[in-house]
Amino acid sequence: MRIALTLEQCWHRVPGGTAVAALELARALTERPGLELVGVAARHRHPPPEQWRPPIPVSHLALPRIALYESWHYLRRPRVEAATGAIDVIHATGIAMPPRSQPVVLTVHDLAYLDYPELFTRQGLRFFLRALELALRDAALVLCSSLATLERCRAAGFDDHRLRHVPLGVRARRATAEDVERVRSAYALPDRFVLWTGTVEPRKNLAGLIRAFARLADDEVHLVLVGPRGWNEDLEEHLGELSADTRDRIRLLGWVPRADLEALYAAATVLCMPSLLEGFGFPVVEAMAQATPVITSRGTSTEELADGVGILVDPSDVDAIADAMARVTGDAALADRMGREGLERASHYTWEATAALVADAYLAARDMA
Repeated sequence: MRIALTLEQCWHRVPGGTAVAALELARALTERPGLELVGVAARHRHPPPEQWRPPIPVSHLALPRIALYESWHYLRRPRVEAATGAIDVIHATGIAMPPRSQPVVLTVHDLAYLDYPELFTRQGLRFFLRALELALRDAALVLCSSLATLERCRAAGFDDHRLRHVPLGVRARRATAEDVERVRSAYALPDRFVLWTGTVEPRKNLAGLIRAFARLADDEVHLVLVGPRGWNEDLEEHLGELSADTRDRIRLLGWVPRADLEALYAAATVLCMPSLLEGFGFPVVEAMAQATPVITSRGTSTEELADGVGILVDPSDVDAIADAMARVTGDAALADRMGREGLERASHYTWEATAALVADAYLAARDMA
């Protein structure tokens, strides 16, 4: 069976979690017999950066990204096969919806634009809403990264028989003591710190995290923020509200290499990720895979990952976030127990399991043709 996967997000300025998910899935699917995979993307002069290069061949359509997305969404052409040749199933791994020339399997990580439209640009919102309209009409199956997303898709109008829960995985090597010492030295890290990782954008609730950190009484604890700048979020504005002493305990590392990120998780005293909404929550399971305690939000997908092994908070409650940070950073026995239980939980999230569920979806979609 020949499958075309849309991989245009690998060329985005900030590829983010959707690119991680697509690339790791493609890598796991190459290990499954009976599947031939080909990526499809817009026209580009150069390949994506090394860390975002697909593990499968990629065929390119004639249009550049913006023109391709507009043409797909409003003219419903060009067909994927114009680049890939004959295929059996199209897997739209991002929100852009290609024409339905063959059964379309769509991955949906979240529908944040329905819940928080004010956090998106007018152009972005128009794009997402049109994609949803087309998905409701044309997607044979919709793969949801979390039960929270599945319920949101049901509420948005997708029939139950088209929805499948397909959790994502984690591919993390346990960082060694030498790895941890290396990153401590390279980034001049303090002994005890709260870690946050992700793309800097409004729904990550960095304003709430920073305000909560400012309420910690222990001035030996620092806050380390890791990840690329995204959109519609001014970190300097949030930091400017702090006292000089508190500001001096916050480090902005920006994007870091994957090998360093694993060691940063392992070095952290706790990961705190109080997002307003997540589709899955890679940082939560990646931190747990390094035996690092986790604080995250109740009421979104990360609750599914951390329930029973992490501390769940209302992301709108700054005091609750601060109290949770104080509990973990001030209690080594609690942090150790949370780390051990989280490590066991993370072991259940594998890309091999994800690939098995996706391969079953491909077979089901092909039979719908």
